[in-house]
Amino acid sequence: MRIDAGLCPAVFGLSGPVLTDRERDLFARIKPFGFILFARNVETPDQVRVLADSLRPLAAASPCPILIDQEGGRVARLRPPHWPAYPAGDVFGRLFERDPLAGRRAIYLNYRLIAEDLHALGINVDCVPVLDVPARGGHGVIGDRAYSRSPEAVAVLGREASAGLMDGGVLPVIKHIPGHGRAAADSHLELPTVTTRRATLRSRDFVPFRALRDAPFAMTAHVVYADLDPHRPATTSPFVIEHAIRRDIGFDGALISDDLNMQALSGSLGARARAAQDAGCDLALHCNGEFDEIEAVAEALAPASPATLRRLKRALLWLAPPKHFDIEAGRWERDRLLARVEA
Repeated sequence: MRIDAGLCPAVFGLSGPVLTDRERDLFARIKPFGFILFARNVETPDQVRVLADSLRPLAAASPCPILIDQEGGRVARLRPPHWPAYPAGDVFGRLFERDPLAGRRAIYLNYRLIAEDLHALGINVDCVPVLDVPARGGHGVIGDRAYSRSPEAVAVLGREASAGLMDGGVLPVIKHIPGHGRAAADSHLELPTVTTRRATLRSRDFVPFRALRDAPFAMTAHVVYADLDPHRPATTSPFVIEHAIRRDIGFDGALISDDLNMQALSGSLGARARAAQDAGCDLALHCNGEFDEIEAVAEALAPASPATLRRLKRALLWLAPPKHFDIEAGRWERDRLLARVEA
């Protein structure tokens, strides 16, 4: 495992299914921590493997972190016919309500299967589990992506999902810390404000994140928590990151901003990136692959701090070769368990 001290503390998307010469030259110069893939970057298994191979020499970290959002349900970058469809998160919560052991086993198998798909492509980080706890009045952007309305159930299921990924050689990213379930707006489109008191957030919304505080990575919520910081969303709030995420929740892993291009944030891309970094995010996430924007974000970021380098190195130490797994038997068992939800 290696991380160059001069890395650009960011994760970048790219424009299409093939790395362009301009992108290759830019990434070779700025040396980002890693990359993230979207539907525009994936066509066939062979194409994705070639793309992943072309990215590895350009990252400051080895092994090169290649991220994707492969939750299942609405949020899946890899889809049929080349990859299996996976269910949305809430089906596992419904099974868990009926039979906790069956729910735990089903979600473990589901993410173990996803890990098999990803590892075969050279993708080693998945932006799951979703640990947000839905609340009355919350926007549907989370909706069926959430495992349950019970914080304790979300914690248990999130742990099993993470275990399934890691047993398959893929690192999880818990999200959206410290909790997006109460947000009454979609942070892709506007800035949500949560007015719930801090004590309630601690006793409910923070619970799953606290239970998984040992995760290697977490992704921030572009949400204002008015009782913590009425002026800035978590991503750019030093108070929320220091007091809620690092202290109340106890998370000391590598903290990734949610996508800087989301409309919840304001200002130029460079200003957003630097505000997230100054607030305490270890990595800035820029997803759309726009060349000029990537340059602006890279130029705005300061060198990674010693604390950030420590957290990034520690996160990558979690990567391990996949354990033996019978894919067909695992898929059959998962499907048999999930059939009980509709029975």
